[in-house]
Amino acid sequence: MSRYSEYLKEIEERKDQNLHPKPIDGAALLSEIIEQIKDVDNEHRSDSLHFFIYNVLPGTTRAAEVKATFLKEIILGEAAVEEISPAFALEQLSHMKGGPSVEVLLDLALGDDKAIAEEAAEVLKTQVFLYEADMDRLGKAYDSGSEIARDILESYAKAEFFTKLPEIEEEIELVTFIAGVGDISTDLLSPGSDAHSRSDRELHGQCMFEHNKEQQNALRTLQEKHPNKRVMLIAEKGTMGVGSSRMSGVNNVALWIGKQASPYVPFINIAPVVAGTNGISPIFLTTVGVTGGIGLDLKNWVKKHDDAGNLVVDEAGEPILEQTYSVDTGTVLTINTKTKKLYKGDQELMDVSSAFTPQKMEFMRAGGSYAIVFGKKLQTFAAQTLGMDVPPVFAPSKEVSHEGQGLTAVEKIFNKNAVGTSGATLHAGSYVRAEVNIVGSQDTTGLMTSQELEMMAATVISPIVDAGYQSGCHTASVWDRKSQENIPRLMKFMHDFGLITARDPEHKYHPLTDVIHKVLNDITIDDWAIVIGGDSHTRMSKGVAFGADSGTVALALATGEASMPIPESVKVTFEGKMKDYMDFRDVVHATQAQMLKKFKGENVFQGRVIEVHIGTLPSDQAFTFTDWTAEMKAKASICISQDDTLIESLEIAKGRIQIMIDKGMDNEQQVLQGLIDKANERIAQIQSGEKPALAPDANAHYYAEFVVDLDIINEPMIADPDVNNEDVSKRYTHDTIRELTYYAGEKKVDLGFVGSCMVHKGDIKIVSKMLKNLEEKYGKVEFGAPLVVTAPTYNIIDELKEEGDWEVLQKYSGFEFDDAAPKSTARTEYDNILYLERPGCNLCMGNQEKAEKGDTVMATSTRLFQGRVVKDSDRKKGESLLASTPVVVLSAILGRTPTIEEYRTAVNGIKLTQFAPPLKQLTSGPAPSHQISY
Repeated sequence: MSRYSEYLKEIEERKDQNLHPKPIDGAALLSEIIEQIKDVDNEHRSDSLHFFIYNVLPGTTRAAEVKATFLKEIILGEAAVEEISPAFALEQLSHMKGGPSVEVLLDLALGDDKAIAEEAAEVLKTQVFLYEADMDRLGKAYDSGSEIARDILESYAKAEFFTKLPEIEEEIELVTFIAGVGDISTDLLSPGSDAHSRSDRELHGQCMFEHNKEQQNALRTLQEKHPNKRVMLIAEKGTMGVGSSRMSGVNNVALWIGKQASPYVPFINIAPVVAGTNGISPIFLTTVGVTGGIGLDLKNWVKKHDDAGNLVVDEAGEPILEQTYSVDTGTVLTINTKTKKLYKGDQELMDVSSAFTPQKMEFMRAGGSYAIVFGKKLQTFAAQTLGMDVPPVFAPSKEVSHEGQGLTAVEKIFNKNAVGTSGATLHAGSYVRAEVNIVGSQDTTGLMTSQELEMMAATVISPIVDAGYQSGCHTASVWDRKSQENIPRLMKFMHDFGLITARDPEHKYHPLTDVIHKVLNDITIDDWAIVIGGDSHTRMSKGVAFGADSGTVALALATGEASMPIPESVKVTFEGKMKDYMDFRDVVHATQAQMLKKFKGENVFQGRVIEVHIGTLPSDQAFTFTDWTAEMKAKASICISQDDTLIESLEIAKGRIQIMIDKGMDNEQQVLQGLIDKANERIAQIQSGEKPALAPDANAHYYAEFVVDLDIINEPMIADPDVNNEDVSKRYTHDTIRELTYYAGEKKVDLGFVGSCMVHKGDIKIVSKMLKNLEEKYGKVEFGAPLVVTAPTYNIIDELKEEGDWEVLQKYSGFEFDDAAPKSTARTEYDNILYLERPGCNLCMGNQEKAEKGDTVMATSTRLFQGRVVKDSDRKKGESLLASTPVVVLSAILGRTPTIEEYRTAVNGIKLTQFAPPLKQLTSGPAPSHQISY
């Protein structure tokens, strides 16, 4: 059967799913289509012509290479197609976004035919996705006296690829659509269970609103009623896009309410408009910028105050909200981009200037942030080649500098890594380009990242990046047909691109499914590093890490840079002493609870960096805090460590990187060995006093400062989804933190889960020690509910085996993973036994394994969103409560929440954490001249 016949068969199969033909990315299929176009009598010629023009993926796909070559033949007169004139062929090339198309345009522009050269040059002037080889070609042609090359470079230096674009319209008419009440997780927009289809954008679009056809039809009806208005998708009384850093979520939103990026590329839409009463999640907002979209903080519900100015609260002590204006579905609003105000008719509702900064407006005008990033680099190259200053075309990077004010930790990191600044000391609020040290790609977004790289025409990782890593953890639980098709292909692409990969395309080492955050935490060997990762929990305990969408990850891999504002910081310190029976996870939850109480319900962490002065905990354990900051809605987190603690963390990291090398994971560039060398250099700097561990200046300025009182944490703390709260907006947030005694030992628990990135080796050892404790007290241990245990990495399992703990776990397990025969189907029912699952994300991810519908789950995970770990059933709502490892283990054994007495007995004699507040302030520089405290 020919490739085209197979394609026709696939088209018929897709019709049954109400899908159009899948966009073409393969060379063999497109070559066959071209042969059918050349044959004027071919029965498939008309369809083949349509597929060639309108259904080929751009960039560096193999199909794009074939298409660009054929278009070049048409332009040169070497091939003739009646329906594709040379001018139309050039137009097609202009929409192919670099790679083979730019190579062809350069061939034509620098060729011997002057007329063709001039036409190709005009098209080339509109292109921004040029890489070093393309620029080098232009530079050499200019040096050789080429007038065409000079003309192109002069256009680039003036940034005409941007200045000749249409201006943003002065008025944007909107019609509102309430997508949900309360925080809207990206699971609603792109469910984890549909991760396999993300790279097939039209197919993935069907999962919008978690496949809720009624809601999808309501959106279509609204669009039909308001054909000339842009739909604004809203999280009413909540934050839009919490939970995950999913480009697929924004892609789905854009597919439904955005506009087509190119008439010749299907299902790639841009410019969606999203909003939330409480704004947009920081990562999601970045992703909206990637598409040139608009994200609004509506603030249409505010805290109520009485006549005396006092905050009005309800019976539970929660602030009461009152509506300042309505955005109910179908409300017509207008944004004036000149005044930067939101209007309802003639009524001014609010200032929206924060959504229309000069930089964001450039993204909107250019159709996304990538074009601006690449455009600035191209302009700089052209100006330097021509020996001229860079003309001021783009909005200057905002530089905020306060004389005499010290630097927070994140300000220090950005000042070290910033490029293209004036050289001034920069403070929060500055907008900068910064070099990136470590980049991580995870497997369910990695396929999209690889697509983004192809569309950017990138072929190799930037030399600026110290290391890139491609994980296999999000598809670790079930090695099903979809994983078998997708993951090896992804690993091959990323390996060839220059990343260290969890799977070796040549099968030289055992496939690893280690949790990506744990690997990135190990390979981040510089406390001054900037890390970008394709997941919201990219929050390392060394350096500063930002969870990002798949596109921003691709941009960081391709360019070694990221652009963003320097965030404000909130300083978190500790006082008091932990009780012996408390776990560090309880400190994490108590931090959130105490913060909300201190600031009367205002989440001061949201959108900011939490600078946590953790001091004494090595990076493995400190990660438990930084990881949770995603649920605090923080933009990022930075751990401030003592010198000796940082050295200990670096030694641990070196050991684990060496294990990766010993397994054969290093590449030809010896990236992993380079990390060990850098770690040794950093340790020497600390030991010599040349460069101590990162610390803020004593006179740094913070948005807020907050002290966690350890003395008042006297029982385990549980994050509860509060699924039956009468106020829908307060369900499924991470802000309801309850003490263990709230449940009075009576809440039924159907399943326990110890796993995800929140646990480290010490947690798995706690499981082992608790089982031994309970066996000694009661003679045997029986499980009242299933207990799923998933170690984050294979290294941890190896160490547990050496130390005897794994043997204890095996004794009680009714199931142990087998890499020689991994599960090919997801488990849907559980027995009351201990399951030892393969390292990876498991239940936390929710895309493969889930608890049984309607279960109450007690988990060490980070996810309590509706349907993530457990779906609802007809009998009851599924709920995922989040707690420490000992609480989870005991809940599974008892089949209910334990009493405080049962809990204390079970952990007796177990050292749950080493954490104690640092004995001295972790700052550097002069004493504070003034300090603002809240």
